[in-house]
Amino acid sequence: MIEAELKARVHDPEAVMRRLEERASARIEVYRDTYYDRPDGSLDKEDQELRVRTVHGADETRTVLTYKDAAVDEASGSKPEYETEVDDAEAAHAILRGLGHVQAIAFEKRCRNYDFEAHGRRMLATLVRVPEIDGTFLELETLAAEDDVTAALDDVRAVLAELGIKPEDLTRETYTSAVAEQRA
Repeated sequence: MIEAELKARVHDPEAVMRRLEERASARIEVYRDTYYDRPDGSLDKEDQELRVRTVHGADETRTVLTYKDAAVDEASGSKPEYETEVDDAEAAHAILRGLGHVQAIAFEKRCRNYDFEAHGRRMLATLVRVPEIDGTFLELETLAAEDDVTAALDDVRAVLAELGIKPEDLTRETYTSAVAEQRA
């Protein structure tokens, strides 16, 4: 499946949060993301991602191993995504290091997640703050088959408009690049 996703800078987080809360209850979580690469940086060069994410929520902590292949839609950066929950975060990190991967970057995301249905699709909206980056971001995603990505992205754009996000607010800026730039 393809994660059909768009990301935007949010200029009025409170207004967007109110509109989201009309659709669903918020799930407040802190993500601790660690991205891995090969020593030669080839995953990054090939637009691929390998990540261990530990999610700390009010009721549970879980860890997810994720691989994202190269983008299938250049305008949005939407990618095929494969992920699985793992029982032991430290074991996941040890396995990746043992296979020769190196940590590329690690950082924290503070998230308010909203799951809801819109335009006949399951959607996940996430308001994001990364302590090292100025501003608030909104990620809106839905899963789609490869032949449905264009329609899925149209539906995502429609929901963004309903939330008060304008086309000029969209960004392809990645958190990994922004955090790395801040640390340089």
